[in-house]
Amino acid sequence: MRRRDFLAGAALLAGTMARSRAADIPAPSPDGLERITAYFNDEVGSGRLPGAVILVQQHGKPVYQKTFGVRDTRTGLAMTPDTIFAIHSMTKPITCLGAMMLIDEGKLALTDPVSKYVPLFSRTKVGLEVTEPDGKLELDLVPPVRPVNIEDLLRHTSGISYDYIGGKWVEQAYQAANIFEGQFNNREFADRIAKLPLARQPGTLWRYGHSTDVLGSVIEIISGQTLYQFLKARIFDPLGMNSTKFALATEDELTRMARPLPNDFILLAGERERLDHPEWQSGGGGLLSTITDYQRFSQMLLNGGTFAGRRYLSPAAFKAMTTDHIGPGSGVGRDYFYFPGDGFGYGYGLAVRTDPGNAKPPPPGSLGELKWDSGSGTYFGVDPKLDMVYLMMQQTQNERSRITPAFKALVYDCYPEGLRRP
Repeated sequence: MRRRDFLAGAALLAGTMARSRAADIPAPSPDGLERITAYFNDEVGSGRLPGAVILVQQHGKPVYQKTFGVRDTRTGLAMTPDTIFAIHSMTKPITCLGAMMLIDEGKLALTDPVSKYVPLFSRTKVGLEVTEPDGKLELDLVPPVRPVNIEDLLRHTSGISYDYIGGKWVEQAYQAANIFEGQFNNREFADRIAKLPLARQPGTLWRYGHSTDVLGSVIEIISGQTLYQFLKARIFDPLGMNSTKFALATEDELTRMARPLPNDFILLAGERERLDHPEWQSGGGGLLSTITDYQRFSQMLLNGGTFAGRRYLSPAAFKAMTTDHIGPGSGVGRDYFYFPGDGFGYGYGLAVRTDPGNAKPPPPGSLGELKWDSGSGTYFGVDPKLDMVYLMMQQTQNERSRITPAFKALVYDCYPEGLRRP
């Protein structure tokens, strides 16, 4: 058989198998989808939420897409599918994809010490809080048992923290360092982080923090581009994510930007901080995007690293990115603030469903499901079992911890009981 005929036959077989698999998966129930509509109508009507955009997609096509409320209560402009949201920590999976591309190409390795790219990390110490005989708490600095490496940055086992997570000494050390003072770029920010003590020995604890920001600096050093230039050329432009960027440039973009309610003080403070540092392209939390843009990124993950005929990661690299690397046998503990949640491990930039969890009944979802969310209330999930992606775009820090699990439950309630849980 000629190679051309073989490839045509293989493509036909794959298409037949995909159609067969799609036929075995039920569509979400209309009643269930209507409950999603009713829920968000109530959130907006009660004044708890200014607005939201919701998308559920199955077999590569939207089965539910609705807008609710307004993008900004000051202007009263309605939410639209092209509304731009600050996606905060949903930046992390995108930055990690960029790093995995470099690993795929042999330009970066999981075992590379971060000091290879940011030399100040060769001097980084680990902080230990010790109690003196008089009962006073002091900070002792000890050498790391091994250098922080690229895998640590990808899976949040570097010991790098956020200033609001960890012991009192962590908060004090980060505040004393004034890491957000003045103007700085990614490389300068990585140097500031390198001068701070690590909260734990590298590779021993999943701890949320600025690891992905440092990873963004590493991408810049290897590529010779700014993080945005790299992500735009390698991810955004090929995927068609035309509204995803770190800073808005036009009046139209500014008008499309969603804003939280006036009493959402934490989120508003975060927005002021972002605007104060337009030169800082935070790989851990700086991107702005739309639901239609992020849907393309999510579908690429559901497709196993491909989208519209283009491959973004090799099968091996994609498997590495979406496999739990902090589970049993890894030697990694879980911080009190373990954001992947019950039943989830963590890959490289993504939470990965590994088991039903401890709750009775288990939280909704499927084994192998991928997800992440953000401090601004945005959320996405990828479910290979149901061939589904689902996304929620909103701007609320006040209500996100309540709305996010409710939204996920509503999505899975659209399916028969046997498909709702692991």
